[in-house]
Amino acid sequence: MAYNLLPWDREQGYLMPPSVRDWLAEGDLAWFILDAVEQMELGEFYAIYRNDGWGAAAYDPGMMVAVLLYAYCQGLRSSRRIARALERDVSFRVVAANQQPDFRTICRFRAEHQEALERLFVQVLRLCREAGLVKLGAVALDGTKVAANGALAANRTYDTIEEEVRRILAEAKVVDEEEDVCYGPERRGDELPEGLGRRTDRLKRLEEAKARLEWEALEAARASQEKLVQRQAEEAVAGKKKRGRKPKAVEPTVSGDAKANTTDPDSRVMQTRQGYVQGYNVQAVVSEDQIILAVGVTQEANDVQQLKPMLQTLQRTLEAAGIEERPRVVLADAGYWSEANVSRCQRDQLDLPELFLATTKDWKQRKAARERGCPRGRIPKDLSQRERMERKLLTKRGRTLYK
Repeated sequence: MAYNLLPWDREQGYLMPPSVRDWLAEGDLAWFILDAVEQMELGEFYAIYRNDGWGAAAYDPGMMVAVLLYAYCQGLRSSRRIARALERDVSFRVVAANQQPDFRTICRFRAEHQEALERLFVQVLRLCREAGLVKLGAVALDGTKVAANGALAANRTYDTIEEEVRRILAEAKVVDEEEDVCYGPERRGDELPEGLGRRTDRLKRLEEAKARLEWEALEAARASQEKLVQRQAEEAVAGKKKRGRKPKAVEPTVSGDAKANTTDPDSRVMQTRQGYVQGYNVQAVVSEDQIILAVGVTQEANDVQQLKPMLQTLQRTLEAAGIEERPRVVLADAGYWSEANVSRCQRDQLDLPELFLATTKDWKQRKAARERGCPRGRIPKDLSQRERMERKLLTKRGRTLYK
């Protein structure tokens, strides 16, 4: 039995109303702006254009003036936001007669006609004030007092209107300059990232993300199987089962919760104190006088696997810089602690005499220092790696260094 569903097709062509006058209600502000522009003398705007038919065609200054007036009445100062509205907002498309000048054209037009726009804006704002469209007050002709849709503070003198016009145009100029720096002189700022603009490119990115998730699932399954085999071999040698929870086998299938970013495929979801971000885990080794000695970037969200790689990077950096001196102490927070890390560094004989790695969070360290005090006497021989590190951090020297 077929489902009784409404048909849909994104490729279906539609015929828009034959006249833009059918797109907006008759009382819309856009029609007021257009009627007002028709009553204005715009010869000053046309003066800079050729009238011999030569050269590339330009957008009609009358249309551009109407677009800017309407945009500024709506509180839009940014040329980029105006260009975006010309694509998406029906009222802007009506004002522009369905034309879509880009943000650079809008910005140039404003800059080239700065003084003319100032003079024109004063006329428009006065017209709007008289028509009661700028919330500057209203007057009733009978004896009843009627509250206006505006406050007393919204009244403007002629000089004030001129000053406000200059402020609006100056603000528009500053916004455009700031966005040029932020996005680049030829970019609007809301474009899709590179590689996602065309449908074929988007599909390619999605396929790559899907393949990457499948590869990661296979790698996780392979690593899990290796751990199981290694555990079985160790149990066979020891003749008894190892303590602790037995690792579970990982299936080589992609979990439905697995994520892959199609904009920046190498980035990962990282947890920070302010919440989750899409990014990277950046590592740094810093000297006592705040000089960065080594840096690194990883996709792994936690720090525990980064101790040895960063110490090796530090050694290579010092050698490359011709620095013979080596650090005597390495300090790191609890994110880097594991007994395996300490054993690995000792086994590989990294040129680091002492590690001071916090084994717990900072507040737990302070609590232990208050309750247990500074340890005295010889170090007991039967302490584990963790207990030795905790004891060392509680000593006067350890607390001074770690602080």
